[in-house]
Parts: sequence; C-alpha cells; structure tokens
Amino acid sequence: MINHLSQKHSVVVASLAHTEEELREGKPLNDCCEEVIAEVIPRSIRWARAFKSLATCASSSVAYFWSPRLYQRIHEKCLRTDFDAIFVHCGFMAQYVTDIEAGLRVMDFGDLDSAKWAEYSERKAFPSSQLYAFEGRKLRAYERNIARSFDRCTVTTEGERDEFATLRVPAPCTVIPNGVDTSYFSPNGYTTDNATTIVFIGRMDYFPNIDGVCHFAEKILPLVRDKVPNIEFRIIGSNPVRRVRELAKIAGISVTGHVPDVRCHVHDAAVAVAPLRIARGTQNKILECMAMGIPVVATPQAAKGIQAVSGKHLLVAQQPALFAKHIVELLESKNLRRSLAAAARLQVQRMHVWPVSMRILDEVLETSRPLDTCQRIPSTRSGRWTKSV
Repeated sequence: MINHLSQKHSVVVASLAHTEEELREGKPLNDCCEEVIAEVIPRSIRWARAFKSLATCASSSVAYFWSPRLYQRIHEKCLRTDFDAIFVHCGFMAQYVTDIEAGLRVMDFGDLDSAKWAEYSERKAFPSSQLYAFEGRKLRAYERNIARSFDRCTVTTEGERDEFATLRVPAPCTVIPNGVDTSYFSPNGYTTDNATTIVFIGRMDYFPNIDGVCHFAEKILPLVRDKVPNIEFRIIGSNPVRRVRELAKIAGISVTGHVPDVRCHVHDAAVAVAPLRIARGTQNKILECMAMGIPVVATPQAAKGIQAVSGKHLLVAQQPALFAKHIVELLESKNLRRSLAAAARLQVQRMHVWPVSMRILDEVLETSRPLDTCQRIPSTRSGRWTKSV
C-alpha cells in the first residue's frame, strides 16, 4: 500500500517497532517515502503501560501501542508540513492523530479488535475471561469514538463491515480486501504427489494461532494418523510460546520458530491447515498458501474473510472428524490436490491481488477528497502516515 501511494503522492510514514532489528528490517521503506518516523518500544515497556491501564477506563491495548516520543515527533512534523490526508492503519494507532486536521482523514481498521477480545473472553478461563471481556468493552468505546473522528473508514472483509455497522457511526465504510503478491508466493514446480507434510503458518505468540495449532495437534491430527500414519505436521512461525514448543515432543510434529523465508518450509507440503477457532478479518496465511498452489483446509472462522468457495477453492470444516476427513482425502488423492490448488491460485489472482485492492483505495481517496485539495492527497498507513503532493 505504501509503495502504491508513493507512485502518485509524497508519503510520510510513522510507525512503531519492538526492537532495533525490526526497525532495521523496515529500512526499505525509505526508498519509497519522503520520510519515515519510527520509534522502538521494548515489550517490557509496552506491557507495563498496558497493565497500568487495567483498572482504568482506558484500553490496555491502546496503551500497549503508546509512545510519547512518537507522538511528539509526529506533531513536530505536522507543525512544519500541511498534510492533505491522513491514513491510519489499525485502530490502536489513531491515538497519535486524533488532534491533527487534514483535508481527508481515513481510518483503516482492518478488523475490529474489540470483537476479537470478546471472542477471547469466551475461550479463556476465569478470571482471564472477565479481563478480556472488560477490555473488549473498553476497546469498543474507543473504536466508536475514533470512527466518529474520521471522514472515511475501511475494513478488509464484508463480515468486518457488518461488525463496523454495530458501532452506529456516520462515517461511511469501504471494504478493501487484503492482497497477496502472487509472483512472490507462487508454485515452484515442486511435486507433492507423494508428500505427507501438513503445514501451519503464523506467529506463534498470538493466542488464536496457539489455540488453533494445539487444538489441531490434540484433536484432529490423531484422527488423520489413524488413516495416514507417517505424516509430518510442521508449525512455521516466530516466537513460539512454551505450549507450542512442547508440541515438538510429539513424534512427527516440528516447530521451526522464526524463518527468514516461509516459502522454503512450505513448498513441499501436501496440505496447509488453518484450524483457527478465533479469527477476524482476512487470514493472509491462507491466501499465501493458496497462491503457492497448496490446498487448504480451514475452519469456517478462518475461511470467512477469504473470497473463496468451499469445495472449489479450499475445504472448510468445523468438527474435528470432518476436518480430518478432508485432510485424508487430500493426502490420498493427488488429483484432488492438483485441482483444488489450481482453482485456489486462480481465485487469488482474481480477487486477492494488490492491484485490485489498490484501485479501491484510489477510489476512496479520489471520491472523498475536498475540491480545494485536488492537487494534493496524502495518506497514512500502519500507524504510518503519509503526505502526498
């Protein structure tokens, strides 16, 4: 998105990083931006701020992303520059620009995090369940106030637009689907005719992913092994928590931790799984596997943000027995794997490529901007903001 905006506009990006290494990984942004404003907040400081907000009316999630230094630098930049538009990605980052005026202000929620916290409360045991429910209510109030202060809002799926409607705010909301780079995530010619590897991709310190892979390993994988004994389940993702690392003690399960390129660990897979019981927005992990020509089996929660048809582009199941049955069918039929994989990649190329999404973004900017700023349109992304001239 930032690269696309920089083709026509002068872009300033403001963002946070967890570590200096993460900051260095973001250096390529300098090639397409007028300026990058970034601050590192270590996890220890983030969590301290979040815990401090627990007993208050303020959202702990919002506090987790707060940096006084980033706020100061953004406002210093604003004193020197008149921004035509502000585009904010992720509700937590809106706190940095609530008092900054621009010709156009767009809030890209992606997905409504308050709904996710509400789902967490249903999965967690007491007293954690009550803390998550309380945080969900606080975050919902924050999201409603934020949405009221922007001219336009965007989300990634129709389901999230329905959720946005429950905020009952006047700002119009547009769906901009997530895209995937199909030249980067592409089939590499590796044959999976005799493959018996099942893969999962995702950050392994993220609760929905942790819950999903543990549920899969404990409830679904044994059913698959009853039919296909010699399979490997490969969990690919950074920062695996202890509960996930413990799964590697089970024969046939491997946990990679951080990898520089997930493609190297996925290309030989017969099946990719998305067994998430909690999911919001679009699961990029599914799109990437579909683009690489790897057939996907997903829960309805994980699949609902993908513009795809169950049985044609991917297989969908909720109950462990049916989920396992779909995997076994794919493992035992190379023709089914090939046909599903080919249809999935074509669907991604039709509905989930960045040029399609960027045309929608351009329409949002073009139809929303005031007439007196027709020569300039800035925007912001990912707590990142952008100025265009």
